[in-house]
Amino acid sequence: QVQLVESGGGLVQAGGSLRLSCAASGINFSMHTMGWYRQAPRKQRELVAAITSGGNTNYADSVKGRFTISRDNAKNTIYLQMNSLKPEDTAVYQCNARDVRYQDWDFGSWGQGTQVTVSP
Repeated sequence: QVQLVESGGGLVQAGGSLRLSCAASGINFSMHTMGWYRQAPRKQRELVAAITSGGNTNYADSVKGRFTISRDNAKNTIYLQMNSLKPEDTAVYQCNARDVRYQDWDFGSWGQGTQVTVSP
């Protein structure tokens, strides 16, 4: 039911920046916490950043101070501004949604993801 479309990934050198976008449909966007996950080869998927319906944000320790998550409710879109990128940030980045009334992320509705590759 939920459709999520990620974009904005690419190949950058260490220290560079990328801005990812995730367009959501099929949900009441303003009533959902939104988040960015990533999964690198041979590593577990991890929650990188999340933003609540009220605009509160949380970040993984590994990206604090470098990444910024934001949302535009009028566009049903979240963004991930990634600065000072490191090779360790290389991964497939996907977004997900969580209804504010529930505890669970909608792991059945992943988008295709967008590849971020950071060269040394």
